Amino acid sequence: MNAWYLLPVIFICSLFLTRLLRVYALSHSLIDVPNVRSSHLNPTPRGGGVAIVLSFLLFLPLLSIEGYLSWAQAFGLIGAGGVVALLGFLDDHGHVAARWRLLGHFIAACWALYWVASLPPLIIFGVDVNIGPFAYIIAAIYLVWMLNLYNFMDGIDGIASIEAVTVCLSAVLLYFVSGFPQLIWGPLLLAFAVSGFLYWNFPPARIFMGDAGSGFLGITLAIFSLQAANVFSNFFWCWLILLGVFIVDATFTLIRRLLRGDKVYEAHRSHAYQFASRRFGNHFSVTLAVGLINIFWLLPLAYLVVIDFFDGVVALLFAYVPLIFIAVKYNAGAVEAR
Repeated sequence: MNAWYLLPVIFICSLFLTRLLRVYALSHSLIDVPNVRSSHLNPTPRGGGVAIVLSFLLFLPLLSIEGYLSWAQAFGLIGAGGVVALLGFLDDHGHVAARWRLLGHFIAACWALYWVASLPPLIIFGVDVNIGPFAYIIAAIYLVWMLNLYNFMDGIDGIASIEAVTVCLSAVLLYFVSGFPQLIWGPLLLAFAVSGFLYWNFPPARIFMGDAGSGFLGITLAIFSLQAANVFSNFFWCWLILLGVFIVDATFTLIRRLLRGDKVYEAHRSHAYQFASRRFGNHFSVTLAVGLINIFWLLPLAYLVVIDFFDGVVALLFAYVPLIFIAVKYNAGAVEAR
């Protein structure tokens, strides 16, 4: 079987599953009703991200059957992603206490680390740094933070979908040009699964992703980054660069709210992208800007790391400084106006 034929099938599967989930959400009153914490104005069905999860996980084993992906990697992605998606699905339908969600997230992270890979030794300013067993602890925290920050950043129409598609396709391009085409299939499948959902989620959104989809995307992208880093360590810096918009906005906002003494687990709309969407009066401009930043700023910098033109940490700092400036400009983490 040629795996390329899977891609349009996955897109169509995600497209129609999202439509079915929209009908399901409307019939079961799974609706996000706008309130003072919302960034949208109209009641909108939620939970459409389940289409991404099902489309990706159902077709993933076919890659292993045909030898495009090891079974260990498939087990890691299916188990970790499935646990996170299930927790998000239950939370979308009711409420799961934060402590139990966090426990489930760490269980999913440990599962991924067992089957896929931990954080490998990294080259930092030209020096090989190996932290031994502590790499597992740092990698687990990294996976959990990535899945939660992705959930935090899924607050306006299309932004989490555009981020996933542009980051995955950028990674695929980097794998090709650097001579590691065996790594492309996971990100390619995910990009096409998300694209089918994006048809319904593009501004103005007809359905929202929900926690099941956003958390799943966060941990899956983080697993991809560890998988790639264990093949070529520079890829880890590349992934951190490509995910820079989400990492900087979420982390900057969290730190600022922590320093102010806010309850960070409570819903809010104080991310830079949320302030920006209110300033521009629409979601489309901000979502489009995220995609353009990923393609025209972050991807070229990641490419320079791949070809060893830049040290990974230097490129990361170079990539993040303008993003931090944007976060400051748009008041990330500031007290929301009432």
